[in-house]
Amino acid sequence: MLSAITVIIVLGGIIFFHELGHFLFAKLFNVGVKAFSLGFGPKLFGVKKGQTEYKLSLIPLGGYVSMVGEQPGEEVPEGFTPDQNFETKPAWQRMCIVAAGPIFNFLLAFLIFWFLMASYGHPKLLPVVGGVQPDSPALSAGLLQGDRIVSIDGAPVKYWEDFAEVIRNSGGGRVHLGVDRNGTVMELDVTPAMHTGKNIFGETISRPLIGIMSSTETEMVHYGLGNAFVQAGEQTWHMVDLTVQGLVKLVERIIPLDTIGGPIMIAQMVSQQAERGLAEVLALAALISINLGLINLLPIPVLDGGHILFFAIETVIRRPISEKIRGIALRAGISLLLLLMALAIYNDVQRLITQ
Repeated sequence: MLSAITVIIVLGGIIFFHELGHFLFAKLFNVGVKAFSLGFGPKLFGVKKGQTEYKLSLIPLGGYVSMVGEQPGEEVPEGFTPDQNFETKPAWQRMCIVAAGPIFNFLLAFLIFWFLMASYGHPKLLPVVGGVQPDSPALSAGLLQGDRIVSIDGAPVKYWEDFAEVIRNSGGGRVHLGVDRNGTVMELDVTPAMHTGKNIFGETISRPLIGIMSSTETEMVHYGLGNAFVQAGEQTWHMVDLTVQGLVKLVERIIPLDTIGGPIMIAQMVSQQAERGLAEVLALAALISINLGLINLLPIPVLDGGHILFFAIETVIRRPISEKIRGIALRAGISLLLLLMALAIYNDVQRLITQ
């Protein structure tokens, strides 16, 4: 029961923030909002405040903000004025309203990371050797399990990532290590060897390594609000960059299509993280929010990115795209989206069967 509630809260919160972006920017540009809904389909609960009906709907797989004049030729409903018509607003204002949803997803991820950095801190691997591979440069140089690397080429090393980055950028050239072994600091020279392996996307790459593994010992680094703000920005950008790379690799078929997941996989992931604690759930929520924002920015008609593309073209040619072309593009976009959803649900079911 707790897991189910967590899934509803996480997905509902992410969807709410996305639609909130559309809503606030519609209000900013004086566009009439008829309805703000969490979920699709029949209304479960609703309340009308001012011109807008706020409601909770049956199918919890999204949400929508219904604005005056979204459909060409739509009459202005009672209670609204002609100047509140979405379609009559300048193209750049309509682009801002549509783009605000995905942007608010990135904002939500940033706020979550900021909260986590300020409240919990950020775990960082310590530069302690957990194992030395046989016939490796590290073994030849004399490194042992339990050694702590305190410097590399004269520069102090505080965390594993500091040491690993220098090795990656060494190009295979010799490096000089300062090693703390049982309280005694000793100097060792080691020459990385080029190693062929897989990166996080499954691509085969060659990189210099010395043949050691981390002990997985971590230190929780705590930040003040200012430093946490900067770290949250860097973390958000890093996750956006990784997600974009993942989408590109998916199109290039480097990442197989069977890795695409749908609502069942998302619910499973949230449930698993719920067992580990609030911080893990929030970190996953930030990642899902980034994914939702990026997917919505894809230039596929029916998604936010498709509408932004239409408005951008309208800005260039200085006239709206014809209803016929828009209709064809939207039908194609819906067909593509349904195929992707079917693939995602198929993959989810296959994973359930093979578990």
